[in-house]
Amino acid sequence: MFTTFTGGETGGWQVTRLETVTGEGLPTAPRMSIASGPQIPPQTAASWQLTAFASNVRYVERPEKERLAALQAPLGRPHATCAALIPIRKSQAWWEMTQDERRCVFEARSQHISYSLKYLPAIARQLYHCRDLDQPFDFLTWFEFAPIDANAFEDLVGYLRTTEEWRYVEREVDVRLVAAI
Repeated sequence: MFTTFTGGETGGWQVTRLETVTGEGLPTAPRMSIASGPQIPPQTAASWQLTAFASNVRYVERPEKERLAALQAPLGRPHATCAALIPIRKSQAWWEMTQDERRCVFEARSQHISYSLKYLPAIARQLYHCRDLDQPFDFLTWFEFAPIDANAFEDLVGYLRTTEEWRYVEREVDVRLVAAI
């Protein structure tokens, strides 16, 4: 199942901020829509369109996977009216490492999972993969949270951007949204 995030004139999410963190940005768009389906949709006249798929959880060990599953909140909670779409592309150096080397950077040295656990279930998240789909990013990270948890989300993202793992990020865009009324 593919999920497509489309920035344009219509959609259920209002874009409140679109910031280029590193690398090339995305064109501005006032709204964003999310659609899922069995095929990658054709390109539209929208400002941008990013397609990816949810996959199995990677870089985790069994106890981490179980803890994440126990704490993870579902997407689509009525009170989670704030969201962030953060598309990321990592460098060739990242992909040249072996799986165990990436795991070491991801968790042993950057503590991506262990640090992030304290923000669950307030922040719901889904990672989408798109490296093999001829898309401009490797991952699309989607987060939903209540307005009261916005500062916690800033803390989480701020921490992750200081880690060794983020030295491998060559393109990142931060799209902040609120549910359209």
